Amino acid sequence: MEETSREAVATAVQRVAGMLQRSDQLDKVEQYRRREARKKASVEARLKAAIQSQLDGVRTGLTQLHTALLDVKDIQSSLANVSKDWRQSINTIENLKDVKDAVVQHSQLAAAVENLKNIFSVPEIVLETQQLVEQGELLHAHRKLMELECSRDDLMYEQYRMDSKNTSDMNLISIYFEEVQGLSDELAKQLWMVLQRSMVTVRRDPTMLVSVVRIIEREEKLDRRMVDRKKQTGFIPPGRPKRWKDKMFEMLEGTVSTRIEGTQAVTRETDKMWLVRLLEITRKYVLDDLIVVKNLMVQCFPPHYNTFNRFFSLYHNAVSTRVKELTLEDLEANEIVSLLTWVLNTYKSVEMMGHPDLCSEFDINQLEPLLLQEVVDNLLSKYVKTFTSNITGWLRKALETDKKDWLKETEPEADQDGYYQTTLPAIVFQNHLNDLLTRKWLTGSHAVDTICVTVEDYFNDFNKVKKPFNQEMTNEALRRVVVEYLKAVMQKRITFKNADERKDGAERMIKEAEQFKFLFKKLAAGENTDRLCGSITAIAEVIKLTDPTLLFLEVTTLVSKYPDIREDHIQALLAVRGDASREMRQMIIGTLSENKVSYSGTTQPIFKDITVPTITMTTMTTMTSMATAKLLK
Repeated sequence: MEETSREAVATAVQRVAGMLQRSDQLDKVEQYRRREARKKASVEARLKAAIQSQLDGVRTGLTQLHTALLDVKDIQSSLANVSKDWRQSINTIENLKDVKDAVVQHSQLAAAVENLKNIFSVPEIVLETQQLVEQGELLHAHRKLMELECSRDDLMYEQYRMDSKNTSDMNLISIYFEEVQGLSDELAKQLWMVLQRSMVTVRRDPTMLVSVVRIIEREEKLDRRMVDRKKQTGFIPPGRPKRWKDKMFEMLEGTVSTRIEGTQAVTRETDKMWLVRLLEITRKYVLDDLIVVKNLMVQCFPPHYNTFNRFFSLYHNAVSTRVKELTLEDLEANEIVSLLTWVLNTYKSVEMMGHPDLCSEFDINQLEPLLLQEVVDNLLSKYVKTFTSNITGWLRKALETDKKDWLKETEPEADQDGYYQTTLPAIVFQNHLNDLLTRKWLTGSHAVDTICVTVEDYFNDFNKVKKPFNQEMTNEALRRVVVEYLKAVMQKRITFKNADERKDGAERMIKEAEQFKFLFKKLAAGENTDRLCGSITAIAEVIKLTDPTLLFLEVTTLVSKYPDIREDHIQALLAVRGDASREMRQMIIGTLSENKVSYSGTTQPIFKDITVPTITMTTMTTMTSMATAKLLK
């Protein structure tokens, strides 16, 4: 304390020395003294306040401790009283066991009374429910079934609570309600039947499918409730959990697989085009079904089912399985081409999984390949070997036949100008042109795909040819392809039966014209590409027209674009349409003859050298085809 006082005095001396360093500062000594006195008084006041606050806090704490001590003593006394009372009531609790049993029995009887009406009317309700199931009133039938199951389960639960080891009473309840389980199985069969025909049901009566989904959702909730109760009590009713939701997805998966597997209606023995037909039917089924799923079926299922993606994956897996099965068969060379073209090109194209109506719902790039690359390579290797062998043998036979024809004593065949010719080039190069504009072509032939692949393959061998010669060769190849395509139209190999066939055929022609245009532009065919390929498109527009009364205008447009087209071309084109009456054909031809557009010859003609076969020529073509088929054997 003395040391602190000395430090305070020393500090005060220093402050006074600092304030009185000059003589003129002595006049302010009194002012300095009053100021320091005020500071001292302020400090002393704060010290007093702090000490007082600490004292008040200590006083409050002591008071609370005293109160807590009194409370502890009261609690101790109360606990002693409770312990005393508990010891005295042990005997009383043991005497209440009969009351406890009575309460359990009362609970069981209360459940029985509550379900008494249903208990006495079980046979009646079972019969009524059976009739509802047969009538297709599935929601009402399920409501009745739930009432029966609820009555049975409540009775069993109360019996289990009272005496879980009493199996005789449990069996008695089970026997009384034994028809309920059969009723549940019968309802389940109806649900699976609806799900198996879901693609048809959703088109005709989507409410039926919605009812099935609602029933399954109800059962799913009951399953969860019963499983939770088992965790708490150890009791679960017979037949639970039903797991109808899992069964539903199994049924849908099986339905998709069956639909894909059932597309093969013919075999190689009955139809050489069996694989093309199978793949086309599969494409159509898958596309149509997925569009139905998107537009109709999604609305019948809860959003959390992710219905579209689920079905998309189911169809992809089913198609993948079917394609793998096809690769295990002894496929011929042309069948390998059809299969690989479908797998690698058609499957993800806009004609199938890449269709605009489906792309908005699913990223097609997430799809796994239908076939492993190893399998694709093996098929390609097999195709090359088989095709090489077949072509070698076939060409050898063709040359032998051609040699025999030239060594015969009769004169060789002559062309339209009287020059000798051999049919060998026609036989060799028309291996796919003969398929164009036929029924086979309309149902999904890949002739144009093969032609384009073949042309591109040959031109890859000529890519070192000097540009002017390459350009001329490319232009001539394009012209030859287009002319042969138009010849196929004018030969009237097919007559469309209805508007749908005309639409499908015209759209296929437009698509194939675009294929030619894309290919030859890539091969640098020059500016004639649009005009030459446009002739196919112009022909297709005439075929595609839905209103026959506008045929004259469409034909006039065609003639104005291609003035070298002749009357016999127009006649053949109208014959291919299949719906132009004789009077309409005569009117169109007559009007065109009166207003004939003169051909200036400024552009290279396209139709000039395309002949329309007469009856005799048609017969000769048929005979040639028969001879070719015989040669191929």
